[in-house]
Amino acid sequence: MAVRSIFRLARAYRLAVRVYRVRANRRVNTMIVSDVMTRNVISIAPDATVEDAVKLMLARGISGLFVVDAAGDLAGIVTEGDLLRRDEIGTARHRSWWLRLLASPARQASDFFHSHGRYVRDVMTKEVLTVAHDSPLENVVATMENNRIKRVPVIRDGRVVGVCSRSDLLRALIGHVRDVPAAAIDDRTLRSVILDSLEAQPWAPVTTLNVTVAKGVADVWGTITNEDERHAIRVVVENTPGVTAVHDHLVYIEPYTGTVIEAPDERP
Repeated sequence: MAVRSIFRLARAYRLAVRVYRVRANRRVNTMIVSDVMTRNVISIAPDATVEDAVKLMLARGISGLFVVDAAGDLAGIVTEGDLLRRDEIGTARHRSWWLRLLASPARQASDFFHSHGRYVRDVMTKEVLTVAHDSPLENVVATMENNRIKRVPVIRDGRVVGVCSRSDLLRALIGHVRDVPAAAIDDRTLRSVILDSLEAQPWAPVTTLNVTVAKGVADVWGTITNEDERHAIRVVVENTPGVTAVHDHLVYIEPYTGTVIEAPDERP
């Protein structure tokens, strides 16, 4: 096991060195929140009524509002979820007598003012996760995933300067992948980078794979045992800087019957 680990580390090191050399002449910028955030933040005051908040969300087609006080500080957030339990529409929480015995007076009081309160300050969520304007996008994605939220306010010097949502990240992805220049690399080095990239993947059937490269076009040969391997191999090759096209010659062998299915590029 120790020898195998050493070989894996060595292979990973070779791959890192090769990728670094391929990208040495390319400028790779780490995107930060301020590069993708929406600057026009739709907010509401804590003293606004619940009706005002509902009308604003419906008019703008959004599911939540940041609550900002007169000093410009973030006071909370009010979302559709905060307005589901309302006395006006008969959805206020009604606990059975034995649940009321278990719920503390504070919990029951909280349920009451959330369902009967007239102002945003009564129904808003006060604990709001934020990110700094200069945070890497990786931090934003981790915050959204870990807390299962769709948007996060962006803070600079204690003030809200924008909002970053999942849709903002998708727009950034479109702009980032558009018109990416191909790396200047010879076919021999490109083949080595592809093979090292495949060897670094624990799922790849490297013992049966081979790759040839001519003028940036990669031909992939070998056998696979499921179609997911085919798609994953293609992604590895396509994502290698310098590859302009991929030709799939992988042969699928059905593991139970031994049936051989030719690659898409080999079929008539």
